[in-house]
Amino acid sequence: MNDHPEIAVSCVSSVYVRQMHFKKAGDIEQGHSHQFDHQTLLSRGSVKITLEGVENVYHAPHIIFIRKDHRHELVALEDDTLCYCIHALRDGNDVCDIIPPDAIPMGAGSNKAFEKAKSLLNEPIYG
Repeated sequence: MNDHPEIAVSCVSSVYVRQMHFKKAGDIEQGHSHQFDHQTLLSRGSVKITLEGVENVYHAPHIIFIRKDHRHELVALEDDTLCYCIHALRDGNDVCDIIPPDAIPMGAGSNKAFEKAKSLLNEPIYG
């Protein structure tokens, strides 16, 4: 059975960073999609990313661009692989509509901007 990566989350000046530490080759970040374009910085190791059924292999260092609404899954190909998803917390209207509440781990973010962003997640995006 494969494990998931260890996750650490940070937020500074409306920039969200989600660190994924894949301790073992074969660890999987399950398939998901986002409502925004984002980039994943592969800083150590290598990953296979399956994007809408198409597989690609990347080796560090590499910045991987992933379009919004495209289902993707990451699988570590080496032990001790390290990736960072990096994106803005808000759109141009300063509405926090990017991160679903269940994506923010308990205790993450100790600054006021992050706490404000978390509180806005439960408000309607439009209207």
